[in-house]
Amino acid sequence: MLNWILNAPRRTLALISLACFAMLGFALYLQHVVGLEPCPMCIVQRYALVLLAVLALLGSLRPSRAWWMGASVLAIAACGLGAFTAARQSWLQWFPPEIVTCGRDFYGLVERYPISRAIPMIFRGSGDCSAIDWTFLGGSIANWSFLWFVAFALVLVALLVRGLRRA
Repeated sequence: MLNWILNAPRRTLALISLACFAMLGFALYLQHVVGLEPCPMCIVQRYALVLLAVLALLGSLRPSRAWWMGASVLAIAACGLGAFTAARQSWLQWFPPEIVTCGRDFYGLVERYPISRAIPMIFRGSGDCSAIDWTFLGGSIANWSFLWFVAFALVLVALLVRGLRRA
């Protein structure tokens, strides 16, 4: 199975992109059908997932080795952003702040404050970010998001290592 994944990097990137779009669809289902409101950290994770999906899709479209390897490097950076945000949110969920406050949404923060102040406020999280509204097999959305970002990053690193060895 691992050889099937690593021997066809463009196919693997396409599958990563497809998985990301499916996860985004599930996030939208949870928001619009189930009624869960995303917190600022959830929104940042969604943007990282969109960036990962687009980069993986772009990497899968051209047969050039340099093209898919460059897209993979950028996709790993997107995985890092998503994993960092999901890990921070998981930390807030495991160790909620003593004073729970309901912070502003992502767009409100960006519109009201300069970007240099808004970004730290987004990553600081709010009372909403520490709430666990949905679980699957004992893990929150942030926990599962972290695991998926790390899994995608590991596959992408394996693709790059395999690609560099064949050079």
